[in-house]
Amino acid sequence: MTTRVALVGGTGKLGGIIRDVIEASEGFEISAVLTSRSSLDELDGADLVVDASTPAVSTDVVRAAIKRGLNVLVGTSGWSQERIAQIRPAADAAGVGIVFIPNFSLGSVVGSALAAAAASLFPSIEIIEAHRDTKVDSPSGTAVRTAELIAAARTGVGPVESPHADQRARGQKVASVPIHSLRRPGVIARQETILSGPGEALSIVHDTIEPARAYEPGIRIALDAARDARGITVGLDSFIDIGIRPPVATNENAPTDEGDVPGQVARATGA
Repeated sequence: MTTRVALVGGTGKLGGIIRDVIEASEGFEISAVLTSRSSLDELDGADLVVDASTPAVSTDVVRAAIKRGLNVLVGTSGWSQERIAQIRPAADAAGVGIVFIPNFSLGSVVGSALAAAAASLFPSIEIIEAHRDTKVDSPSGTAVRTAELIAAARTGVGPVESPHADQRARGQKVASVPIHSLRRPGVIARQETILSGPGEALSIVHDTIEPARAYEPGIRIALDAARDARGITVGLDSFIDIGIRPPVATNENAPTDEGDVPGQVARATGA
């Protein structure tokens, strides 16, 4: 049986990659491609909604899909645990599945899981993320997800140490973790999580080099999962076994305020 997909934001960079993957995948076909000027009534007739829009309209897209009883795969940034909690009652009442993927890169998932695995061992943790200057939101969804996983892993030891966090130059705190966002030309996506303790530091770095090649495997996994999902699921790590099971980040334990794949590099360095 073929799954008809309504793709919102299909003319953007990520949307274009997702569109190519859908068109090349057996069992899926595109029923509609929506832009920022499209009516959400164009979701009618679809079996699955894929949202690659912008943070400003993503909530409307998700709520419109829930209203129609449609499952949703969300690749749009800006969905913190707090924001997800706001739509959970409607999703549960409708009996639909919503899959939020902060980053489709397998390397990014590994990097975030490594950071969470080590989080309880280091008192100081900060994140530096960089994207091209056309990215409109900050901090990135990947950085927010990483911070929430770190907080969930530290429930037994408390929030990270972040001195002078009241100063704007110290970054935006998410789940107690300072995040510093760079928006500049010449970069696609890069995240470094720095974990520091007495006499040592550990840096976990992920670079996206070729988005199309880096994201395709994760998009395929997410599409298959979203088609039959129920309830709310966050993160590609929910559908793959990477040998490290990160903690579940929830509103209760995460206070609020991309193996190597061609096209990406993930590395951990001690300093």
